[in-house]
This record gives sequence, C-alpha cells and structure tokens, in this order.
Amino acid sequence: MPKILNQQLPAVNAHIKMAPLERQQTLQMEDYSKYKPRKSAVMMLFYPKDNHAHLMLIKRNTYPGIHSAQISFPGGKAEVFDKDLAATALRETHEEIGILPQDIDVVMPFTEIYIPPSNFMVFPFLGFCLTQPVFNPNPAEVAQLIELPLDVFLDDSIIINTCMKTSYQAEVLVPAFKVEEHIVWGATAMMLSELKETIKIALE
Repeated sequence: MPKILNQQLPAVNAHIKMAPLERQQTLQMEDYSKYKPRKSAVMMLFYPKDNHAHLMLIKRNTYPGIHSAQISFPGGKAEVFDKDLAATALRETHEEIGILPQDIDVVMPFTEIYIPPSNFMVFPFLGFCLTQPVFNPNPAEVAQLIELPLDVFLDDSIIINTCMKTSYQAEVLVPAFKVEEHIVWGATAMMLSELKETIKIALE
C-alpha cells in the first residue's frame, strides 16, 4: 500500500488503453469544465475473501436510462450535504451494497473521468476492508454483485475487444474486460485500467 501512495498515477495514459476509439481522440485535449459537468464518485473496493483479495463490481438494474444494466463500481451523484467526494463514494457504497462507511478505509483518489452521455465527472477512490464484509445489496439499484479476485484482475487474458452499442454509434469495437459472463467497458474499464497499472507497478 505505501508503494501505491507514493506512485504517480498513470492517469490518461492508462485510460486510453481501454477507451473506445472516439474517446481516445479527445481524452488528452478536451477541457471538460466548459460543459459544467455534475460530480459523482465511486469506490474501487478491495476486501479479503477465502484468503485472497477481491475487487467489488456491481451490475446495475435495468431501467430507462443511459447506464441501465451496466457493470460499474458502487457509487453515485454527489449531494450538497456530502463533506467531500470521498464521503460521496462512502455514502453511495453504503446505499448500494450495504457496507458502513466506517468499515472502509479510503486510501487515495484516482484520476477522474468525464462521462459525455450523462455529463458527469466521475471521481474514483481506492478503498479496502480489513475483514470480509457482509454485503446487503439494494435491490432497487443493484441487480448483481460481481466479486473479482485480484489475481484474475491482473491477468491480461481477461482483456478483449468486442462490439458494443454506444451513445455515439449503433455498434462499435471497444476494448473491454471479460469478467465471468460480464463485459466491462467504457468508463469503468478505463478506471480499471488505471487501477491495474498502478497495482502492477507497486508489485514490481
């Protein structure tokens, strides 16, 4: 953990590796502040299970919206009463998967990512639980919990290219993580890319 804290984050260089082609062309040059994006925060949560570290992902419920049925980290929109964006990530994680904020140690923020279809700037935070949590997913928001073992996450064989429907085109070839039967792409894949690179450097 100290090695991660002392690292310079790979940021956009890692995001680009898992970004759809149309996003790659704008990631390094666009000033997103002109769009006045709303803020949200997510928790990249590690925890122990069966003597191995796991990372929590969720499948969102199906609903009439942009992010329907997508795979993501627990998290959501910042509210005026949140002390800061880390508090947003903790609150939303509690609301979505039932873990109390005091049971999560927030390690550090990672690089924010702009989401064009919803005009959100998403701020990821790395956190961990010292003991295996008891999850209580909110059925109104979460369709499924996806527990990703760290060793599987670090294995490059789960990175694929696949065709997905995007907000820009009917169908486009995108880089993605294949986690069991789930396809993780877009902003979540870009955050995972930065997290993966950071961990790999720390383990060297």
